[in-house]
Amino acid sequence: MAQQDWWRSAVIYQVYVRSFADGDGDGTGDLAGVRTRLPYLAELGVDALWFNPWYLSPMKDGGYDVADYRAIDPAFGTLAEAEKLIAEAGELGIRTIVDIVPNHVSDQHPWFQAALKAGPGSPERELFHFRRGRGLHGELPPNDWPSQFVGSTQPVWTRLPDGDWYLHLFTPEQPDLNWAHPAVRQEHEDILRFWFERGVAGVRIDSAALLAKDPDLPDLATAPHPHPFVDRDELHDIYRSWRAVADEYGGVFVGEVWLPDTERFARYLRPDELHTAFNFSFLSCPWDAERLRTSIRTTLAEHAPVGAPATWVLCNHDITRTVTRYGRTDTGFDFAAKAFGTPSDLALGTRRARAAALLSLALPGAVYVYQGEELGLPEAEIPRERIEDPMHFRSGGADPGRDGCRVPLPWTADAPRAGFGGEPWLPQPDGWAAYAADRQAADPASMLALYREAIRLRPAFGEGPLSWLPAPEGVLAFSRADGVRCVVNLGTASVELPEHAELLLASGPLDDGGRLPEDTAVWLRS
Repeated sequence: MAQQDWWRSAVIYQVYVRSFADGDGDGTGDLAGVRTRLPYLAELGVDALWFNPWYLSPMKDGGYDVADYRAIDPAFGTLAEAEKLIAEAGELGIRTIVDIVPNHVSDQHPWFQAALKAGPGSPERELFHFRRGRGLHGELPPNDWPSQFVGSTQPVWTRLPDGDWYLHLFTPEQPDLNWAHPAVRQEHEDILRFWFERGVAGVRIDSAALLAKDPDLPDLATAPHPHPFVDRDELHDIYRSWRAVADEYGGVFVGEVWLPDTERFARYLRPDELHTAFNFSFLSCPWDAERLRTSIRTTLAEHAPVGAPATWVLCNHDITRTVTRYGRTDTGFDFAAKAFGTPSDLALGTRRARAAALLSLALPGAVYVYQGEELGLPEAEIPRERIEDPMHFRSGGADPGRDGCRVPLPWTADAPRAGFGGEPWLPQPDGWAAYAADRQAADPASMLALYREAIRLRPAFGEGPLSWLPAPEGVLAFSRADGVRCVVNLGTASVELPEHAELLLASGPLDDGGRLPEDTAVWLRS
């Protein structure tokens, strides 16, 4: 594959900096910590790192409330350190992808602070969505739009003492930008250039389908089609202009696009728009053979007309960790279904997560691996008094939030705090050291060893299309180039392996008869 098309089949590792590695001992992960772990990431074999926002931020939503896109938050380091990290990773053959949050900024952003000071009707307020309220005295919000935090009971409008309300689809500390204003568009194109000029290879776009709003801001209950703030046609002109910027630098985009309409989804992946978009159908799919087969088929079919590669991901910084999710009675994922105290069989979940790793890494396209998935980390249940995620608070305390998948990583089994650094900003559960990277590196049967070997062997599948093979009920089987096959048993009994010349890799041991047990995957060469 040509060097410029690396992203079509890359393994990309997601780094949530705050929880990755603490280089200065203050309990918060930082860029210095990431730099010390670059050899680990190189040995894992990944092609690129995607960093969650590392910009200056009050951290009201884990850094997705950005106050300055051209500055690194002091908790993480400096711009000079970021430039060193990008360069040092590049020397190891690892590219860098940064996260851009175009829907909103922090309420501490200079633009919003200027808008607050300027008052109603000012040009500064035109960069956001300020409106007068409804009701006799303007005491009611301008419309009925719901929060984008599932389960939130809080409004998306906040009223100021001067009588104006401002829109925030997420928290009040994240005011939405007005993308109909040319200054907003120009600023973001300048931000893209700023980071491309510092050597980043790509940009992940947060909440990519939410930027454009119906200028009339109509009630959702009465708004005609199209939706007043999701997947509006104006978005495509924005992303075409972004693509022109990326093409100047050879950069790539991956969009966070949650859409049920596959035809609408594919529009974002046309040749002059985004290069790739996250595949949430596969991520949220239950551990069920037919539903996974359908998800894979649908994903490949929706990407085919625009020639874009699919992306595959099992977990990220918002989603319940794979080991825990696959050990539950309901193995799918839905934000609305999250609850405290949901039981999980971690041994079962681990077997399934190992098999799912081989499944995802065998599929055509790019694969994203969230930090700690290669260690088989389970979801942690955070004590209520230590929860920081606004999703928890905006649900009235019903939603446990997303902190459970953001617990700082264990690096060294025998070191204090499992080698993360200082006292972690989120508590590490009892027994966390058992998952430490150093212990797993010495164990050929560990989850880390499995990921390393799978990533090393992944090129054996080539770049050809996926062809489904006949298989018993509950079994997924497909081939790619060079006669390499992936077989995953999601059934309730062992099955015979198809004829093969070589067993390349297995997620777990075969049974005594050489058959493939349930919740186990293999890669075979015919």
